[in-house]
Amino acid sequence: MMELAQVNTMPAKIFVATFGDVAEHSPWVARRAAAARPFATRDDMVQAFTGAVAAVSHKMQLAFIRAHPNLAAKAKLSDDSSREQSNAGLDTLTVEELARFTQLNTLYNSKFGFPFILAVKGATKLQILESFEERVNNPSEVEFATAIAQVNRILRFRIEDRVSP
Repeated sequence: MMELAQVNTMPAKIFVATFGDVAEHSPWVARRAAAARPFATRDDMVQAFTGAVAAVSHKMQLAFIRAHPNLAAKAKLSDDSSREQSNAGLDTLTVEELARFTQLNTLYNSKFGFPFILAVKGATKLQILESFEERVNNPSEVEFATAIAQVNRILRFRIEDRVSP
């Protein structure tokens, strides 16, 4: 766990190297957040990351959402995603559960044009599946906003895991 004073004094290049993976395959978020230093609190750091996402165009936000992996897919995951999905039990799905996740991933992606995003920390595979089944029926604009909100939760969880309060 890193102290906030250390975060505030590291060169921008080191900051991006250290926190560039907090936003899934999107180090540009950390680059933008670095410019908001020094952070008075860890919450200010979280706000810098979420603010970086909020400040870009809809097109760039869409690309950011699309950088996230499908849940329970056999894809190359970041270390954080792998740990989060494993802790939620997504690495031990039954054949039937995996088939359902695969079906929902396909349906969701075809309907919205981006992967289903859920901050799975603290959730069970059943809760994730229920959320998936509920959200696939949302209107596109609601689901886009929900995906951004879930990404913001992921950013918060990952920063809280790395930086002491």
